[in-house]
Amino acid sequence: MQGSQQQQAYDRGITIFSPDGRLYQVEYAREAVKRGTASIGVRTPEGVVLAVDKRIRSPLMERSSVEKIHKADDHIGIASAGHVADARQLIDFARQQAQINQLRYDEPIGVETLTKAVTDHIQQYTQVGGARPFGVALIIAGVADGQPRLYETDPSGTPYEWKALAVGADRGDIREYLEEHYDDDMTLDEGVGLALSALASVNDEGLSPEGIGVATIAVEDERFRELDEDEKREHLEANDILATEEDDETAGEDE
Repeated sequence: MQGSQQQQAYDRGITIFSPDGRLYQVEYAREAVKRGTASIGVRTPEGVVLAVDKRIRSPLMERSSVEKIHKADDHIGIASAGHVADARQLIDFARQQAQINQLRYDEPIGVETLTKAVTDHIQQYTQVGGARPFGVALIIAGVADGQPRLYETDPSGTPYEWKALAVGADRGDIREYLEEHYDDDMTLDEGVGLALSALASVNDEGLSPEGIGVATIAVEDERFRELDEDEKREHLEANDILATEEDDETAGEDE
């Protein structure tokens, strides 16, 4: 009984390491990320791509209210997986940091600089008593000084840079698909196709334009841009992954 009580103490205290060096609350936050629908990022020489699964819980819900891709600055976009409310807080923080940098230095914030500011903020919540970690992972993508960059933030507050990655549900299967099909010399359109094909690889029914979100930041203009319904449909048709019967599957509480 005493051993069980000690285990619960490590389980509940975010600032306490277990005897084997684990922070259980951080690991639980990672499990919360896995419950969210998938988000994918792909980096190409021509720019970066963000693609997300936007399945909704009910046909009565307004599709526009399901937000998984966000504009952080003119040249940076963020996709999330996990608790939506936690993601919103971090994205608001990222936007504030981007504006502060613009006002202070009169130049756009770097993608790496913004990512590390966000992960520093996340890390504080793994060390402070009376708080819990953020149950969300972010994909931060952008172009700075002509260089496309793609980063992941972890609930522990650790930043990782990737050529292509996935967060959320089915991350392992999607990452295997990306590893098999990624090409360093892809065009931006091919990057969109790869991201959507990776998303479709874990969805047997195919994808519908209404059930996904896609955004790009091109090296040419360094501008964040979300694709409209017609553009998404064209990419789905070109890659032969358009759902034959577009139906809305229900998803879990977390997006």
